[in-house]
Amino acid sequence: MSADDGPGLYVESTIIMTTVRVVAPFVLTFALFIMFHGADTPGGGFQGGVIAGSVVMMLAFAYGIDSTRQWVDVRVVAALASGGVLVFAGIGLGAMALGGNFLQYNVYEPYYYEASKYGIELVELGIGGIVASVAIGLFFLIAAGFGHVTGEGER
Repeated sequence: MSADDGPGLYVESTIIMTTVRVVAPFVLTFALFIMFHGADTPGGGFQGGVIAGSVVMMLAFAYGIDSTRQWVDVRVVAALASGGVLVFAGIGLGAMALGGNFLQYNVYEPYYYEASKYGIELVELGIGGIVASVAIGLFFLIAAGFGHVTGEGER
């Protein structure tokens, strides 16, 4: 490796790739655990979303940012953010439509006896999706660099 190789050089490491391949499902499972237990224990959508977003970052560090960017479709990231907003707004506005306040979960209880618990968990899952998609999007944006702003890279 020489000084001319530049910062874009990617070196494969079998150890890192194997470790990420083994650890990533467990980290994603832990993120979902944190999201679903946000109503009962410390944690919630924000913390779980950051952990879920870190799975994509681990994959990018192990397999290369460009290949991960090609693997993670922008439409999936946008759908994750949009879906999270729709779940959050849907549950909140649904409560208002039933005569309660925004996110007043107990108005759902005549229709389902554990509505408060599941309403909170769905909101936490929606927030987790929003946070994960924003973290992934910001990661790829920062990884792309700022050459287009400074004029570097123009020839």
